[in-house]
Amino acid sequence: MAQDVASLSGEDFFEGKSACSDTEVLSQGDKEYDDILELNQFDGLPYSSRFYKLMKERKKLPVWKAKCEFMDTLAKEQFVIVSGSTKTGRSSQIPEWCAEFCLSVQFQHGMVVCTQIHAQQAVDLALRVADEMDVNIGHEVGYSIPLETCCTHDTVLRYCTDDMLLREMMSDPLLERYGVVVVDQAHQRTVATDVLLGLLKDIAMQRPELRVVLLTAVEPGPKQLAHFTGSMVPLIHLESPGTGEVVHSSSAGDSYFCASLRLVLEIHRSEEGGDVVVFLVTTQEIDLALDILRHEGHSLPPDLGELLPVAVHPGQTGTLPILGEEETGRTRRVFLTSSPNEDFFWAVSSVSFVIDAGLEKRYVYNPRIRTYSVMIRPISTGQAKNRKQLAGPTGKCFCLYPKDRQLPAEIRPHIAESDITSTVLFLKRMEIAGLGHCDFIDRPDPEGLMQALEELDYLAALDNDGNLSEMGIIMSEFPLEPQMAKTLLASCEFDCVSEVVIIAAMLTAPTCFTIPSVDLKPEASQCHMKFQHPEGDHFTLINIYKAFKQCQQDPYCNVEKWCQDFYLNHAALLMADTLRTEFTDTLKRIELPVSVPAFGSRTNTINIKRALLAGFFMQVARDLDGSGNYFILTHKHVAQIHPLSGYGAKSPKLGLPEWLLFHEHSFSEDNCLRTVTHITPEEFIQMAPQYFYYNLPPSESKDILQNILTGTASHCHEKKPPTSKEEPQEDQTYDRCVIQ
Repeated sequence: MAQDVASLSGEDFFEGKSACSDTEVLSQGDKEYDDILELNQFDGLPYSSRFYKLMKERKKLPVWKAKCEFMDTLAKEQFVIVSGSTKTGRSSQIPEWCAEFCLSVQFQHGMVVCTQIHAQQAVDLALRVADEMDVNIGHEVGYSIPLETCCTHDTVLRYCTDDMLLREMMSDPLLERYGVVVVDQAHQRTVATDVLLGLLKDIAMQRPELRVVLLTAVEPGPKQLAHFTGSMVPLIHLESPGTGEVVHSSSAGDSYFCASLRLVLEIHRSEEGGDVVVFLVTTQEIDLALDILRHEGHSLPPDLGELLPVAVHPGQTGTLPILGEEETGRTRRVFLTSSPNEDFFWAVSSVSFVIDAGLEKRYVYNPRIRTYSVMIRPISTGQAKNRKQLAGPTGKCFCLYPKDRQLPAEIRPHIAESDITSTVLFLKRMEIAGLGHCDFIDRPDPEGLMQALEELDYLAALDNDGNLSEMGIIMSEFPLEPQMAKTLLASCEFDCVSEVVIIAAMLTAPTCFTIPSVDLKPEASQCHMKFQHPEGDHFTLINIYKAFKQCQQDPYCNVEKWCQDFYLNHAALLMADTLRTEFTDTLKRIELPVSVPAFGSRTNTINIKRALLAGFFMQVARDLDGSGNYFILTHKHVAQIHPLSGYGAKSPKLGLPEWLLFHEHSFSEDNCLRTVTHITPEEFIQMAPQYFYYNLPPSESKDILQNILTGTASHCHEKKPPTSKEEPQEDQTYDRCVIQ
């Protein structure tokens, strides 16, 4: 290559010389300089033939027409926004060009990091980009996602999830390792993305040499364009590949689910080539559509080819099935997905049909009742446009809603509808690191912010001045919700770390239970009952994990088959095992004691409950009438125990605990309490902060607690001081925990 980007000096960039002449020279080099061995500037090795093959494919991407403009803008401006749909190549090419820019200045300001919303997309893009740059994955190009890191300290371009970059900022607040930060999928407006953009504004003021690049599929509004500097940031529009034929439904009925499946079968019978992407609304719809299409596929004539439905849940791990050359013409893949997965199909060039329900499911947090509600809303105009473009200029998009339906102009930011307790804890930690101000594009909900501060205060994470306490600093070290982090720290006090760290890992990982078909549910329930613990579901999770580890250590036990036999999720248990190791390592790193296992003893059982109550005292309920109607103390709602719980399987509802602690209240789905454990009111009074107890709304349950508290106080007042050394020790332990 006569003039590679790497051969330009940093001065060339900042003097405004064009950095894109290599594109033309490369095409000439293919013809004129075939005998010259070109070296890859990133690893010093000769380029392979695959590099040139992929280069020809890359040049056909719409983003390449904007390379000169982008490189010149990156050299002159601190902030750049690039707007283009999924198929333009923005997510792979822009970070590569940023790496070329950093190479041109000898990485004197740092490397390149590119954030993604979903971990799987970060992995897929890193693999693709490493292939295009003709370097090894894990060396020059790598990725970093929760529980998996594939990069070195010298990695030039790193893909990661936005929350991983936020955690990195706890030890590197100004991101001094990086010269360019690329924030992809900025249009999704997740909580982590908005926090990152807010902090980057402050970081950029302290580091004028830092470059910030925003990649978005939807044209940003004036508020986003003016966020960083107060004036309009340079915006580069990428040419869209174009939209094919768009067909709208004439009615706005609720039958989009059946209509979408009918369309899939009609497309398959038409024998037109290409895969299909179906945008549904809920996870249940995706799974149901998968079963129906599998069943219908068996009855289709063999000469039509195979119909292969594929469920693509948002945020799922694993790659899309790849067809061999001999299968491509005979197999039609039907990708069943939902929002926000519009960017997931950037590498699937075979999509010719898109079926769009025009709706999305959003979880909206209600701070008054401390739980999420599910809302079904129309997608935004930007999302609708992005979905239409997935089919390409020659494909078809079937919109299952009228053409005149008024769609909202933009997505409502998640920061205004989410539980931000973890976010507030993180931002308080950033204040200590010197980043005292996070300028959000859209402010969080004031009521949600007050509830988050109140909850952190209850958990003793804040001091009297509202700053992070020593307890809060340690809590922020764990990639856990604040309540679970507090539980883990309390377990150090009560000598039950080995057990509580298993509970934390099992509840952080996806559910370990698989949901079988209807005819196999009784058998699955019988298998799960073998692990049930009389004290509750948290203890059952410990039983399952220990049985799993025992099977792993048995040379004659096939772990995957064991999981199948007991209707357990093998991947979820492996993730829980990895999380347990990570949490244990964090405890050791900050020099907290890790107790020896003592599961099964009465003392250990009581201590586990104390640790759970230290974090989850806000999630306690009482059975009102002995029939399983549980009254939640904090907001006076009534709910039932989930059927998958060890207590939920009891029928008739006999032997249910009067008081219980629950991990989750699925309010809008089934109004059930999930993962519950039996407690006593005395244990609750002992562990709950006194001011939390007094702030509970009036109820019969609170009166019962008050009577117990009054009786205990009068009893303690009359009792003589204990002469035994063991009794004061127990009281002292309780006092220490309350102070924390």
